[in-house]
Amino acid sequence: MTRAVALRLGAYAGALALAFAGAFALGSAVDPIAAADPAKTADQPMGGTGDSGETEMPGHQVDGPGAQPPGLAVSQDGYTLAPATAFFQPGKQSTLKFSILGPDGKPVTQYTKTHEKDLHLIVVRRDLSGFRHVHPTRDASGAWSIPFDFTAGGTWRVFTDFQPAGHDKTLTLGTDVNVSGLYIPVPLPEASSVTSVDGYDVTLAGTPSAGKESELTFSITRGGKPVTDLQPYLGAFGHLVSLRSGDLAYLHNHPAQLAEPGSEGGPQIKFGTTFPTASTYSLFLDFQHAGKVHTAEFRVDVTGQAIVPSAVPSSSETPGHEETPHGH
Repeated sequence: MTRAVALRLGAYAGALALAFAGAFALGSAVDPIAAADPAKTADQPMGGTGDSGETEMPGHQVDGPGAQPPGLAVSQDGYTLAPATAFFQPGKQSTLKFSILGPDGKPVTQYTKTHEKDLHLIVVRRDLSGFRHVHPTRDASGAWSIPFDFTAGGTWRVFTDFQPAGHDKTLTLGTDVNVSGLYIPVPLPEASSVTSVDGYDVTLAGTPSAGKESELTFSITRGGKPVTDLQPYLGAFGHLVSLRSGDLAYLHNHPAQLAEPGSEGGPQIKFGTTFPTASTYSLFLDFQHAGKVHTAEFRVDVTGQAIVPSAVPSSSETPGHEETPHGH
């Protein structure tokens, strides 16, 4: 090798070394993960859930730091929601059929009742319209089914809320099904502390906060008078489902006060609810009066600010809950 060639190779190698060194320095400067202090990264709370990164909800425990809220996964702890079909036609009664597969891959046939039922089925379109809370029947093979009418085209979310026998907690599994036809999103109302349904006025008060339990109080009146003879529904005087906008993370809480058969309650129903993050949520309150179940819908901004009850609307009403035969 000539001296000139050796000098050129040496210069080339030196230039490469300088280039790699510069790239590494630049990457360390702009990459927040590489540049972060590992100890600080490990200790940083995730999802706005507090110092431990863990959110506790009655019946729906988040397993550890970074664990996702219920309803976002089709499988958890070895259990899987398996729909028989994921395609439906709008405005036509179909059969919504599915199984819960256990860790052995077989349909689960033994459950622990929660709020008087083996399984609660929640169905809502992805734009948060068309909310339904129903209870299907289970056959000997473990398959669940219920007649169901998807009212409009689009993607619908199906949630199953249940506790397998021998399992230590309630699970909420979710999956999407598709309904053919034109999809026209329904605009959601602005956040409000009052709504009307089927002649009832429902007012919400409380301070919804992220990462800690918030007490929410619903007050029900009819014709300007407090409703004091609410009837038990699923073992309580109210049933609350909260869905986070965007991903439809699922929260499902009942009031601490249980309702004995034949007892009466109202006009207030209180819930302890833990919202996993600051966001906007749709709340669906089921209550029973005069033998019929009604659903009041709210939009709530979870910011840690108190909800100030506003005046009851004089004429506006939101669509009510049409009760589907539960089969139990």
